[in-house]
Amino acid sequence: MTQRLSVATAILSLLLFSGFAFLQTNPAASTEEVDIRSDEPVAWTLDEAHSEVRFRVRHLAISSVTGFFRDFDASVTMTPDDLSTLSASANARIQSIDTGNTDRDDHLRSPDFFDAERFPEMSFESTGVSDVNGEAFTLNGRLTIRDVTRTVSFDGTMIGTAVGPKGKQRAAIAAETVINRKDFGLTWNKLTEAGGVIVGDDVTIELDVQLVRADV
Repeated sequence: MTQRLSVATAILSLLLFSGFAFLQTNPAASTEEVDIRSDEPVAWTLDEAHSEVRFRVRHLAISSVTGFFRDFDASVTMTPDDLSTLSASANARIQSIDTGNTDRDDHLRSPDFFDAERFPEMSFESTGVSDVNGEAFTLNGRLTIRDVTRTVSFDGTMIGTAVGPKGKQRAAIAAETVINRKDFGLTWNKLTEAGGVIVGDDVTIELDVQLVRADV
């Protein structure tokens, strides 16, 4: 009887030791959750399928035309729990402009407006964050259109964070700014018979982006 107990004890000890060694050499086998907190800014990639870059401008001073840039990218770093660490750069391809009207889109790509052949991209580079208040913040930076660079500020909101289907942490941000298109060399306009202008000067740029944390 004593001999059988000794053999059983030896086998149990061997199994326990083997299991411990497996967990030590295979951390993924542990049931502990991965700690995704970070005190340092981390990189985030843009989920283009769930992001939009839009603009709105007045037409005949009575209605608005909304357009999209369908081809764009962005590079973002931030600490998940600290919006003051947000840093971003982004580019949008002018050829991808889409207002739902082919003639209008071609006109916007022409030298009258963006001149897509000479200036194929518009770009933004952030310089800092200010006025953080809960989920709201202001992202300051330099916007370049037609090789003209101006300082702009986007009023932003952190919509929320979630863990996606593949276990990746995600964050959704909305932001907008208003620019005067003439400041960037977009000066084309015409008068109507009544003396009004066809295109308004102020353009609202709206961003709705979803980011995927790249380091986990």
